[in-house]
Amino acid sequence: MIANGLFLLIALALPSTDPTRPSDAFLEWAWRIPFLFSAVMVIIGLWVRLRLVESEAFTKVVTAKKVQKLPLATVFRSNWRELNLGTFIMLATYVLFYLMTTFTLGYGRAPKDAPVAGVGYSYNDFLLMMIVGVVFFGVFTLASGPWADRFGRRKTLILVTAAIIVFGLLFVPLLGAGFIGVMVFLILGFSLMGMTFGPMGALLPELFPTNVRYTGSAFSYNVSSILGAAVAPFIAIWLWSAGEGSPFWVGVYLSVMAVITLVALVLSRETKDIDIER
Repeated sequence: MIANGLFLLIALALPSTDPTRPSDAFLEWAWRIPFLFSAVMVIIGLWVRLRLVESEAFTKVVTAKKVQKLPLATVFRSNWRELNLGTFIMLATYVLFYLMTTFTLGYGRAPKDAPVAGVGYSYNDFLLMMIVGVVFFGVFTLASGPWADRFGRRKTLILVTAAIIVFGLLFVPLLGAGFIGVMVFLILGFSLMGMTFGPMGALLPELFPTNVRYTGSAFSYNVSSILGAAVAPFIAIWLWSAGEGSPFWVGVYLSVMAVITLVALVLSRETKDIDIER
């Protein structure tokens, strides 16, 4: 979240004279700043990690000498169902994230009369519009965590995922409704993105028992990033071109991925009140 926001802010701070592309300064050197900043964050993260104490649940596993020497093999053997569910529960989150942060930037600044048409905003104007959406992303990431604690992770995510399915089917009417429609599209998309991120930090680890919790949740999280995040921008561009400038199939793609996530959520169990020390 910080990295994407930093990219947008830097691009906005270095306005381009060409409305269809970032500034020369951004392309030549400024794009490196978030990566340099990430090195600082790694150091801060290491400093924080070295000062953390193990959770009481894991300490009990150590005391009972139940730490797994090969946790990946154990989680594949004993928790393959949770691995699959966790992977597909995260799928819609990743697809939505990269559609909202990469595809929309290309679509928003593509000229209306281009062979693959967009909505024709200048690069700087659309960046500013996206930054407004990112604010809603941050707000709803913070808000959805307490909602999941109160109403349940599964129930919260089922409702949000159903909303993402509907949102995918609204790409054409919203993006074709002028400035107001585009802003509603960005605010809705980034808000839904925040609502999926908030509960995930609790739900994924809670799917697994303590002795394989980190391994299981990390595996599901990263495999989902490959299935969702890595390919989403390329699939979206291909569908946009196949639709001759219409975002209809891009929206359908999001809805289909959200249906897969919804099925995984329905097949999973509520984890809000489970014994975390199991």
